[in-house]
Amino acid sequence: MFAVQDEITRAIVDQLKVRLLPQEKTAIEQPPTSEVEAYTHYLRGRQIFHRGTQASLALARQMFTRAVEIDPLYARAYAGIADCDSRLRSKHGNPISTDLILGTIDRALAIAPDLAEAHAARGYALMVADRRSEAPAAFERALALDPNCHEAHYHFADFCVTAGDFARAAEHYVRALEIKPDDYISPILLMGIFRSLGRPQEAEGYARLGLKRAEESLRLHPEDSKPAQLGATALATLGEEDQAKEWLARALAIDPDDNGTRYNAACVYALLGEVDRAVDLLETYLRQVGPDLKLWFKKDSDLDSIRSHPRYAKLLELAG
Repeated sequence: MFAVQDEITRAIVDQLKVRLLPQEKTAIEQPPTSEVEAYTHYLRGRQIFHRGTQASLALARQMFTRAVEIDPLYARAYAGIADCDSRLRSKHGNPISTDLILGTIDRALAIAPDLAEAHAARGYALMVADRRSEAPAAFERALALDPNCHEAHYHFADFCVTAGDFARAAEHYVRALEIKPDDYISPILLMGIFRSLGRPQEAEGYARLGLKRAEESLRLHPEDSKPAQLGATALATLGEEDQAKEWLARALAIDPDDNGTRYNAACVYALLGEVDRAVDLLETYLRQVGPDLKLWFKKDSDLDSIRSHPRYAKLLELAG
């Protein structure tokens, strides 16, 4: 299978008359693993990882762990484990130490020092650990190694949002959705980014694109709450109140206790003017998440309607 992939890649390069750098040529010629079963588990892990719920992250971690059990030198799978641990720590309050996460990334880099996914995982781990000054260099290193690394663009965009750099965040989310045609998360996040930038037409355009992709994801994976969560925010932005509530009800039926569901429900309620319900959810949410998501809460334009609420000061206190 890997030989066929290499043959196709070389044929494309030849047809396009592309001149490869030495490290790019080496990357093409070197298979990610010699074990097809490990590769299959890795691909499953990456697909499941992007769902972002606590249950899906635990399952994705199992996939990546199985991949390294089959091939202990599979660097990309170690990067996947680190990404899962970072997100479980940040989003769901799992007590996973930063040292453990960075140790997993060091193992990946010891095997493959120029692996973009591992450098992207390092940037994300540093952001989650509130070592923010160190994170940009890791993301930039990942993108220098592979300008088409989806994880690097996506995580760097997240970092830029928490820093309030919406223009740069937009650049990276746009690239992420171009690289991964089934990525419905980036366009829906761009909806809020362009709202913050005062560009409502572009916000609406990305809301519609994200909704279209979320609908397809729900069709393929009806058990997944994430497209329903984010699709509901897009529908609320587009003024489709009844449909937004239907999609949100579906997400809550699938993952009622998931922290991501809780946050996105708060966003939907805030967009629909049900501010008290939004604040109730956020009080629980902010007690469980890491410093990066507390910064996100402060920057998210979905929540603009709650900023004047009498209990907003308490939310800011919880956010630190």
